[in-house]
Amino acid sequence: MSGTDLASVLDGARLLPVLTVPSPATAGPLADALAAGGARCAEVTFRTPGAEQVLKTMAAHGGLVVGAGTVLTPEQVERAVAAGARFVVSPGFDEEVVAKCGELGVPVVPGIASATELMRALKSGLDTVKLFPAEPLGGLRTLRALAAPFPRVRFVPTGGIDAYRMAAYLADPAVLAVGGSWMATADHLERGDHEEIRRLTADAVERSMR
Repeated sequence: MSGTDLASVLDGARLLPVLTVPSPATAGPLADALAAGGARCAEVTFRTPGAEQVLKTMAAHGGLVVGAGTVLTPEQVERAVAAGARFVVSPGFDEEVVAKCGELGVPVVPGIASATELMRALKSGLDTVKLFPAEPLGGLRTLRALAAPFPRVRFVPTGGIDAYRMAAYLADPAVLAVGGSWMATADHLERGDHEEIRRLTADAVERSMR
């Protein structure tokens, strides 16, 4: 399994909204708001009891390429793919999760926080990883330090990144895409503020294309 597969799945999209959705009932309107704002992909985290149904609803929307995030076990990989996930994201590197994704033919982006973890990902045949949590780890300085000895690796930094920090990450050639949750926060979802989600998504998409 190669990270190049993720690049093909994202098809040029460089903004990855990371979504923790408390209620499956909000999945449809959320997908509408993201797509209306110009988002082309999204990551639904497996942090809530209804995450599987949220993923299924958003994957069926048709306007978004949807993946599963916070995937911790091979069993979750199976559930995510069955629900329509086109890619899998994990907060850390786990050989069994990576192997299951390879078995099912779905791109996987494991989280790494060190050169040692990055080397383990490379040994498993991956060339795209998630730097997580990006900002607490040192942000772009850390990303560039890790990228220097591994020039063929592409990064999807996530964690503490907002609309203003995003552009600097995307300007780095080692960065494939940037993940963030500021476009659809728990507060937005609780209020049902889909217009604000659309507005923030449109702003982020515009910034990602500069």
